[in-house]
Amino acid sequence: MKGKILIIDDEENIRFSLERFLFAAGYEAETAEGYDEALSRINKTDFDLIFTDIILKGKTGVDILQAVKERNLQSPVVLFTGVPNIENATEAVRLGAFDYLPKPVREKTLLRVAKSALSHKALIDEKESYRANLEAIFKSVKDAIITVDQDLSVIEVNDTAGKICGIFRDAAIGQGFNTLLKGCSGKCLEIMKKTIRKKQSVEAHRVQCHCKDRPEQIVSLTAYPLLNHRNLFSGGILVVRDETRLDNLERNLKERQQLHNIIGKSVKMQEIYSLIEKLADVQTGVLISGETGTGKELVAEALHHQGVRKNKFLVKANCSALSENLLESELFGHVRGAFTGAVRDKIGLFQKADGGTIFLDEIGETSPQVQLRLLRIIQEMEFQRVGDSTPVKVDVRVVAATNKNLREEIKLGGFREDLYYRLKIVELRLPPLRDKREDIPLLVEHFLKNFNRKFNKKIIRISEDVQKIFMEYSWPGNVRELEHALEHAFILCSRETISVDHLPPELKVLSSNEGEKDDYCRIILHALEQTHWNKTKAARLLGISRQSLYRKIKAFKIMEN
Repeated sequence: MKGKILIIDDEENIRFSLERFLFAAGYEAETAEGYDEALSRINKTDFDLIFTDIILKGKTGVDILQAVKERNLQSPVVLFTGVPNIENATEAVRLGAFDYLPKPVREKTLLRVAKSALSHKALIDEKESYRANLEAIFKSVKDAIITVDQDLSVIEVNDTAGKICGIFRDAAIGQGFNTLLKGCSGKCLEIMKKTIRKKQSVEAHRVQCHCKDRPEQIVSLTAYPLLNHRNLFSGGILVVRDETRLDNLERNLKERQQLHNIIGKSVKMQEIYSLIEKLADVQTGVLISGETGTGKELVAEALHHQGVRKNKFLVKANCSALSENLLESELFGHVRGAFTGAVRDKIGLFQKADGGTIFLDEIGETSPQVQLRLLRIIQEMEFQRVGDSTPVKVDVRVVAATNKNLREEIKLGGFREDLYYRLKIVELRLPPLRDKREDIPLLVEHFLKNFNRKFNKKIIRISEDVQKIFMEYSWPGNVRELEHALEHAFILCSRETISVDHLPPELKVLSSNEGEKDDYCRIILHALEQTHWNKTKAARLLGISRQSLYRKIKAFKIMEN
């Protein structure tokens, strides 16, 4: 049979004639005398087509049409009547009838309309099947799927988008995609715009959402151009895959070797990385402590660039480089005439950092006066420029660093205890290089790449002797000293391998025999004694820098008698 057809008419001879015409053409046909009988059959059987007289006992064919629509049936309805007119035909089609036929209905006309209506029904069924399959796919996929038109208005959203993105279908359809993204990184909007603009797929891997409800969620994003049935560009489709669990597993299975510009894979560095990530979006004070050269400034940069303030300024202040008056002016600014030389108004670093982060390096070197002003601004986020009484409000995250033991400084009266606890909501202690020697090969590799670019060379390795020295040396200057030692070697080396000959003297001597080392120590000790342990004069006498002399004294454990 070609299809199931229902004929509704209160005249038996018309029902019989139409049924016979359809059966002869290969259709399966049933009849009903009135509205109630027709409704009973419609509720039991899924008809492909319905023919109904417009005049029925107590009801009309329009009532049949409405009943079909209420049940969301896809069956086309054809109305016919013995009193045809243009107005009735127009109204029937407006209400959703497939066609409108005058009585008497001729066999040829009946079969022509039946064929056309059933073809229409087949097309509707095909589209519905496609839609149902697509909906099933949408629901079964564990990735979030969001489709938009060329104006970035949402066309469709699957259920998973609610779980991953917090975007729910009922509230999203027809809305601008950008209005649905609140408090997140906005990366998905960025790549969707790029796809719409360039009409090509765009990907972004391992993006942190930064959503308020999902701050640690990691996703991979793919946007594709969306084509209509004519193969013309009509919008974009975004697929969001939640990779948080995978990312966490990979972190647990594989040591991270870098965070921002910090290099290291040791257990101590893994702890530092985790702590930085936890602190990145927490807007409390952080005190970074550690020896000179351990990378305190790099940690401050990572804290800023990993957090929500990354699009604002990171302002740095070296508290040991300026006198008290100049430091106050540098930090808080001044007005014209505030002191000799103040020829114009100046904005301080705290004001420049508004909305972002200020990094106070060597905080332990500040005077009591500066410490008091710092305490007030951290407590109230308000300060006054030097020479001015007008308060300035700011929103700044304060990150401080020191190579001093501030607890000891507090005992000695050199640092305010209340400021210490304000700065040290969390203290992040950086280990010296000698306590994480397993990171040295990784750092060497990193510096080799950097210096090859800087000096346009192709040095690919250090010798085994150099490696041995690096692993045994105490590195009093920490990572910075390692960097400077390799830069020194790069300047001297013209081969592919750095050898002991290319190292600075204090490292080169470590490869000498004990007698040579003793001689070197005696030379340094003699220079110190000649200058009455004035290290600046001794360094000048030896032809080396004061910092280099300090490192040698520490490396060779030279002590004043």
